[in-house]
Order: sequence, then structure tokens, then C-alpha cells
Amino acid sequence: MEAVLISFRNVELCRGENIILRDVNFEQRKSEFVYIIGRVGSGKSTFLKTLYCDIPISKGDTASIFDYDLMKIKKKQIPLLRRKVGIVFQDFQLLTDRSVYKNLEFVLQSTGWNDKHAVEERIQEVLVQVGMATKGYKMPYELSGGEQQQIAIARALLNSPEIILADEPTGNLDLESGRRIVQLLHDISNNGTAVIMTTHNYQWVHEFPAKVKKCEERKLFDCEMDTV
Repeated sequence: MEAVLISFRNVELCRGENIILRDVNFEQRKSEFVYIIGRVGSGKSTFLKTLYCDIPISKGDTASIFDYDLMKIKKKQIPLLRRKVGIVFQDFQLLTDRSVYKNLEFVLQSTGWNDKHAVEERIQEVLVQVGMATKGYKMPYELSGGEQQQIAIARALLNSPEIILADEPTGNLDLESGRRIVQLLHDISNNGTAVIMTTHNYQWVHEFPAKVKKCEERKLFDCEMDTV
């Protein structure tokens, strides 16, 4: 059985004084793909943000990711944790003033890559992985929305993360572009990287089946495919 990467038991997630989710029980294993579904505002993004310490956790029996206790993690440990997590946002968040290659180079240089040959090699590897091998010279505005999201996924893969967190990655895309992104994320999972994808588009759950959790009425619970 694959190793457990994330373990939450009876965790309460809050924003300020507001309880967003209570009694959260969640487990994620290596290579596993998990959908988190639910309406806008139901707590999906809040859950993801706790995993990379954008939102703190103060109450629960267990809240761990990798070897980090999220209720006791020190500030200096957070950058180390985040290097093991790749994050994909709905709105791409590419730097618009530089090429695809320079976007990816910036991330590697910011995370300590100094060998120019190694940087070039890694950038080409992730561009090939996401099907964008010939697009490195392009500026973001020259790409379609789907292509920009493919580059955003390449960026998330640069430091070989153990898990990808994809927060509504198809939210700004047309149907066919969205389909390519979901297929790509499943391919990444099949190659050994765990993926958590939030979505309110339930079509993907049926078209690309995987484990499903649902946020509703301040709860996060298992959801059977035939009830989605």
C-alpha cells in the first residue's frame, strides 16, 4: 500500500472567527487522485490553503502533511514544505512580462537552482511532460487559456513535488481545454505524483473517475460517484 502523505483527523478549519469546515477527516496516499467537489464558498479552497500553510490550523487530533505537523509547524519550515507541493490556480498567475521559459527559469532560480545546464534541462523536461515542448519562447498572451494552464502545471512540476494541489484548474477554460487539463492531471497522478483537484464541474468526476470528497454544510465527507 502506498505511503500516506496527508492525514487529518477531527480537524477544524477557520478563517478568523468563522468556522469553515469542522470534524475534517482526510487521508491522501502517494499517486492517489482525489477530487474535492462542492459549491463556490463551501470550503474547498480553504482546505487546500491549510495544506501549504496559507491558513493556519489550531484545532484537531491530527493535521499532518509529509512529516510536518500543521498545528505545530515553525515559520522557517514553511518554505521547505512548500517546495514539496505544486500549486495550480484557476487564473494561471503567469508573469506576463516574460516568456514561458523565463517564467519557469524564475521559479527554479528562486528555489536555489544555480546550474544553467540543469535549469535548461529541467524546463525542457516539464514542458515535454505537459505537451508544450515547443512553446518555451512564447509570451503568455500568445497562448490560449488552456495552454497557459498547461504552463502553470509545468511550473508546479518543476521541483518534482510529491503532491499537486489544483484549485478549480478548469474554471476559466472552455470544455475541450478543461478536458485536456484534467487528463493531464490524471496522467501526472498515474506517474506517481498525488493530486488533489477542487472543482464544481461534476462532469470531470464522471468522465475521469477517482476518489471523491464533498464540501457541504461545513463538512468534508466521502461521496459516491453515483450520487454526484
